[in-house]
Amino acid sequence: MPIAVKSCLDVVFWISDQALNDREYIQPQKLHRLLYLAQAYFAVAYHGRKLMPATFVTDAFGPVEPTVFHAFAYGRPTMIEGNMLSEQVSHFLDGIWRRYGPYTADQLTKKIAEHAPVALAMAKGQNEEIPFADMVKYYSEEAAARNRPASAVDSIDQVMKPRMMRSQSGKAVTVAAWKPKAAPAKKDE
Repeated sequence: MPIAVKSCLDVVFWISDQALNDREYIQPQKLHRLLYLAQAYFAVAYHGRKLMPATFVTDAFGPVEPTVFHAFAYGRPTMIEGNMLSEQVSHFLDGIWRRYGPYTADQLTKKIAEHAPVALAMAKGQNEEIPFADMVKYYSEEAAARNRPASAVDSIDQVMKPRMMRSQSGKAVTVAAWKPKAAPAKKDE
């Protein structure tokens, strides 16, 4: 399955620019937590598809993307400019920012540290990879409904705001991409 964005740096630039537009300095820890949540929730929203080619590992506080950590060690690189993101990705990231942008770095770190994929990897030590499959499983609505209280993890509907358009009569309507159900498996006769 193809990734939605060619580089995690494009997502970092989008989040950084959004923070600047909201007159906020985004702390590195907060940036990494937002990247982690974006990757996890995108996979839930788009049936296991990765948002970006990123691997998350644990540090002393929570998940980080090591390439981003290294590239941004001394601030935003001045010679790199992000690529344009698709409307789908921009809309999705807007939902992540709207839902989690108001949190401080410490609040996000505390919230995510309790989530099973991060907690299990952190229990093994620093620089432990957080498996993408574990992220998808944990953040999916089915797993959330079966294994945790509703307040522990947000549903995808809480993260993604509905897209608004106007009908031919001018009435505001919400729209979503068509998501056909899988055809039932045929039984051998």
